Amino acid sequence: MGSDHYFSSTPSGPEVRKPLRVILNGAERTLQTAGGIFSPDGIDKGTAILLDEVPAPPETGNLLDIGCGWGPIALTLALKSPAAQVYAVDVNERSLGLTRDNAAALGCGNVTAALPEDVDPSVRFDTIWSNPPIRIGKEELHALLLLWLPRLAPGGTAWLVVQKNLGADTLQRWLAETLPSGFAVSRHSTAKSFRVLKVERSS
Repeated sequence: MGSDHYFSSTPSGPEVRKPLRVILNGAERTLQTAGGIFSPDGIDKGTAILLDEVPAPPETGNLLDIGCGWGPIALTLALKSPAAQVYAVDVNERSLGLTRDNAAALGCGNVTAALPEDVDPSVRFDTIWSNPPIRIGKEELHALLLLWLPRLAPGGTAWLVVQKNLGADTLQRWLAETLPSGFAVSRHSTAKSFRVLKVERSS
């Protein structure tokens, strides 16, 4: 995979930041973005659907965004639940830097942006919101989801938005077959060309 992919750890080319004005949690925000990351010009369709479709996150506890990009999901979680601890993970160092700085610009001191291996493996998450990086390939995607979804706390819920033509239904079946007992997988909603999948951990 080339170094210019958003799922590369170090994007090719210099980092040139530019202002980004977006609506997050019902208000316009002025943030920063740059090339070499996922959806650098705004909130992509899948993420917008996820943010519109899912219920409010828990007010406290540990919340997780898998594949944070410049931070729209993690920042929304942080704005909605200022007393919670939000973890934003990505393999792209540029994405992590942008998420950190955007969180600081919004006064969200409850965001930790980190590489996956830098998150304490003992941490359990009360909710996970993600527009997972489908294009990294099936094997890598499966490994990514099996790294994080089993770390849901008992009673916790994960919400994943996946495009139908990129295998949402197949992924739903695979998750239902692969996750251990105590996990339930369902389709929460369908909007435009996307599915929102729900993964619940009962025990």
